[in-house]
Amino acid sequence: MARPTVAKIRLDSFRHNYLLARSIHGHQALAVIKANAYGHGAVKCARAIEKVADGFAVASIEEALQLRDANIIKPILLLEGCFEASELPVIAQNDLWIVVHHEWQVQALLSAKLSRPLTVWLKMDSGMHRVGLSPEDYRSTYDQLNNHPNVAQIVMMSHFACADEVDSAHPLQQIQTFRSVTEGLDAPISLLNSAGILSWPAPYAQWARPGIMLYGSDPTDNPANASKNKLQPVMQFESKIISVRTLSKGEPVGYGCTFVAERTTHVGVVACGYADGYPRHAATGTPISVAGKITHLIGRVSMDMLTVDLTDIPEATIGSRVELWGDKVAVRDVATSAGTIAYELLCNVKRARFEYSDSEHTQ
Repeated sequence: MARPTVAKIRLDSFRHNYLLARSIHGHQALAVIKANAYGHGAVKCARAIEKVADGFAVASIEEALQLRDANIIKPILLLEGCFEASELPVIAQNDLWIVVHHEWQVQALLSAKLSRPLTVWLKMDSGMHRVGLSPEDYRSTYDQLNNHPNVAQIVMMSHFACADEVDSAHPLQQIQTFRSVTEGLDAPISLLNSAGILSWPAPYAQWARPGIMLYGSDPTDNPANASKNKLQPVMQFESKIISVRTLSKGEPVGYGCTFVAERTTHVGVVACGYADGYPRHAATGTPISVAGKITHLIGRVSMDMLTVDLTDIPEATIGSRVELWGDKVAVRDVATSAGTIAYELLCNVKRARFEYSDSEHTQ
């Protein structure tokens, strides 16, 4: 008998979300599958969409080589570029695309001895102030790289700091900065991540970089997006009730006795905790589905268990199915309750058994 905590990954939904992202954007899209596809399994996800994907994006050469070793042949972009100059020959050998965001990377690329020229995504810091070449240095760097024998082509890129905030003026300021610097340069452009795709007009760029939306979560605070997009949750995070008991009014449950029953309360114990990736700081009231009905978390989340209110679900018993997030409970809602974001929850799922389904492939 296996512990009942399971992450069911529906690759049909992943494919649907990728095609939706590309359709909304209207141009080409790199599927961002860094961090093991946000915890969903990078190789499985890549294989599921390779026939339709324009390419992929990852954080490091290790992640890229894992895909190449799995015979993924579509373009793969290294979002942080190289970390050492010695990586550049390996990048060329494996036909990877590379982001260049700092002067030392520029100089390393210009002096490298490569087996083939690289596709370079030249990143501008248009206002996020994390990585990227300054607007003042961007055109001169572009001129250095353009037509250099180590550079096959250039894609001009930047990254939004506040695209998920519908009322923020910052994205428009970044767009204006980017456009003023790149005016007249003849190269494709990439600006939009998931939030940008969902909240900003498509014509801003030829290449999009959808990430979290591929996994079925809308990162924006724009209520209009709920009706505009049809994202499907990819991960169905489930477990089962392993114990039931009844609390009398005034009795507590869990560490710290933070929940005290205000009425006679039927409690279900679920085989899932923060060691499985469920957030420890999720508050009492966080939605959970039991036997197909919405109830909520009560008390503190433990390492291996959590407790739910079954008072209004009399049919629930030992063995009843529990959805921690998925179709009925949005991972974003769980994250909000825990004071975090959906990205973190999805990336943190572990110890659970992963089960993959896909109507087009045998997993």
